[in-house]
Amino acid sequence: MTSTLFKSVITLAKTTAVAALIGAAPVYAADAKAPGSLTVNVDQAGAVINRDIFGQFAEHLGTGIYGGVWVGKDSKIPNVRGIRSDVVKALKDIKVPVVRWPGGCFADEYHWRDGVGPADQRVKTVNTTWAGAVEPNTFGTDEFMDFTQQIGAEVYLSINVGSGTIKEAADWLAYMTAVAPATAAMERAANGHKEPYKVKYIGLGNEMWGCGGPFTPDEYVTKMKTFAHFVHNHNPEQAAPRIDYGAIAKDLMTGKPMDSLPKNPNGMKRVAAGPNSSDPSYTETIMKAWKTRSPIYWDIEGISLHQYTWGPMPFSEPATDFNETQYATVLLHTMHIEKTISMHSAIMDKYDPNKNIALVVDEWGVWLKPKPGTEPMFLQQENSLRDAIVAALNINIFARHADRVRMTNIAQMVNVLQTMIMTDGKKMVLTPTYQVYKMYVPFQDAQFIPLSFDAGVYTVGKLALPKVDAIAARGKDGKIWLSLTNLDAKNAVDIPVKVPGVKAKAARGEVLTAKRFDVINTFDKPNEVTPKAVKFKAADGKLVISLPPHSVTVVQLVE
Repeated sequence: MTSTLFKSVITLAKTTAVAALIGAAPVYAADAKAPGSLTVNVDQAGAVINRDIFGQFAEHLGTGIYGGVWVGKDSKIPNVRGIRSDVVKALKDIKVPVVRWPGGCFADEYHWRDGVGPADQRVKTVNTTWAGAVEPNTFGTDEFMDFTQQIGAEVYLSINVGSGTIKEAADWLAYMTAVAPATAAMERAANGHKEPYKVKYIGLGNEMWGCGGPFTPDEYVTKMKTFAHFVHNHNPEQAAPRIDYGAIAKDLMTGKPMDSLPKNPNGMKRVAAGPNSSDPSYTETIMKAWKTRSPIYWDIEGISLHQYTWGPMPFSEPATDFNETQYATVLLHTMHIEKTISMHSAIMDKYDPNKNIALVVDEWGVWLKPKPGTEPMFLQQENSLRDAIVAALNINIFARHADRVRMTNIAQMVNVLQTMIMTDGKKMVLTPTYQVYKMYVPFQDAQFIPLSFDAGVYTVGKLALPKVDAIAARGKDGKIWLSLTNLDAKNAVDIPVKVPGVKAKAARGEVLTAKRFDVINTFDKPNEVTPKAVKFKAADGKLVISLPPHSVTVVQLVE
């Protein structure tokens, strides 16, 4: 581990895990109690749950790319232009909306020209951030774009602000988005892609308080503004409208704010590298600068936030064979991201009450002990039913804050940390976390519906958690969908559901659970944690949904 990265990890631990388990735990009654009935307030529709909340993250780290996504065109593993077909199909099945790449800490040491052109002429480098692995650069810009097109996802590109230059970043966007006769467009065409790519988001650096710098908030804002100003998307479908300076002059004379500058609704969105968990300094400084900016010269559309679920300290919690206290500890810790989001949202509201700027949680998930026998800095860990419950809790929190949180990216997509998919040569297995993402597909771009219910209390020793967590939404299909998570590791729960104005005759969907909360899917036993169909019928006008212990249930209400 690099010294800078190690310091970043320790800082994260101090500001999240320790605080969460000692001084910031939610307050519940001392004794466990059952939850009450749940009311779906269909007349109080909230924000749209942006589908990008279900985004993924792929970094050049361990086998996340090489072996996980890329196997090469000559591989015996079925592939399309070097990208493994089984992984593509699995990601298409969960309708991945957006992928963040190439990092992470790797992004601020990545130089894009090393990864374009004929593969046999590309530069081999050393991944100094992640175990000193050799980086062959055979998976570069065009391969990543091909991958996102194969799975049907948008692009979230993390540009090199830490060790790169403005010209390098601007040239990269030109290579991807320019049109002929620009030289950059001709070079891209010579490399096999005549049409310009679409880039929905760019991240203006990564963890600039740590592995991306480190910079003070003021130092970062000064540097970030120049990148935001000079790095352009040239794709005609995404280019910014021409500026009417005459109209601007008139606005200034009449006192009209320049926030009214026209924007392309399909335009590229710029995401500033934001805070380290609950540290408010980056958010405050960036938002203050944004409020006083001249949008003619620079602008942003989002601020990133990173917060992992560690447990008491980084790498301290086992990924398998853990007891109920360890199970509850991890769940309790992950729920503190809600407090973090609320704190940063309050700062953003001071400067941006109309919520123009999105809070982008582009790194989150469980960070546990590495899998025995693997390189520790490859961050490969097992993925259990507990991790699936962690995913559901986080997604529910993001949905409750959908007015401000409009994209998240779980860390990471394949073979790294809280992954969707694990591979080993020709073998592939889908994790319990993957199954949650598949169950939640109806919530993509659904309209959030507030709930009223008493969550009850689940206690383990001195730890107290809500017994049940739930969200509701009206999907794009017009149906009402519920997700209900029973955190209680021992006891099933029956939840009466009320939907004023709607006669719910039944609820049908899937439940994800297993005999134990530490069960994992393996290459030999890939279906230990998979969803099972469930259906609940109303009796005497009452609809009751039964939740097994340690389970996630997603159902559609049937009228």
